[in-house]
Amino acid sequence: MPIDAAKAVAAEPRSAEIRWDRKDVLLYHLGLGAGVPATDPGELRYTLESKLHVLPSFATVAGGRLGVVAGLGSPGLDIDLTSVLHGGQTIRLHRPIPVEGKAVSTSRVAAVYDKGKAAVLVLRTDAADDDGPLWTSDSQIFVRGEGGFGGERGPSVRLEQPEREPDKTVERSIREDQALLYRLSGDFNPLHADPEFAALAGFDRPILHGLCTYGMTLKAVVDTVLGGDVRRVRSYTTRFAGVVFPGETLRIRMWQQDSKVQVSVTAVERDDAPVLVDTLVETS
Repeated sequence: MPIDAAKAVAAEPRSAEIRWDRKDVLLYHLGLGAGVPATDPGELRYTLESKLHVLPSFATVAGGRLGVVAGLGSPGLDIDLTSVLHGGQTIRLHRPIPVEGKAVSTSRVAAVYDKGKAAVLVLRTDAADDDGPLWTSDSQIFVRGEGGFGGERGPSVRLEQPEREPDKTVERSIREDQALLYRLSGDFNPLHADPEFAALAGFDRPILHGLCTYGMTLKAVVDTVLGGDVRRVRSYTTRFAGVVFPGETLRIRMWQQDSKVQVSVTAVERDDAPVLVDTLVETS
């Protein structure tokens, strides 16, 4: 059996030191489309080192996404990577991410669920520096064709969209070259750059990284609802529901309720096709 759920969950965590600096943070923000307009004071918080703060979704690329790679290599997992899909992502912030630093990243398989036709792995990465915990990141990974092993089905969390108009709606354009820039933060999957590879995967052109959409959406929430204050983000979770192509436009709808912002993201040019669903930002 390619997946031995008990062995995977019981495996010893894997730890590695990760480092980042201002250049890594600036590159990540530019990969999300930051810097338009270039002299806007709100954008300079993402693009100018003297004013720099760190968008919390940077945790997904800090250290070159070593946590996810380490998790997929855990004992008990013998997986064909062509059958792997990124199903969802959650980040919990323990304190603001510094603009440069080093940390120990500890990764493990937190859970393996049996969805029938697929298995779902929850790959958990905890990062901590000398001052204590920084973030916890959970990646939900679907592995097609590996279900049916008799394991727990796991939780099924769905957020009902509020029956009222959004409090805020913004649109964000995706540049034609955005995937080429975003991949420099560590995800070099040719699906996002090579037309021939994309065709083999069933797409007529390369698609945008799901985690790029994830970061763009959080930036929109921070800028629109949180007054540009990244320190107010406590956690951020989403489920990936559809692909995005460079050159398209994201429509980001936001509903505020107390300390939570519920979000829906769709692709404007494809009749509001769902892109991110079950999306929630918890704030202070």
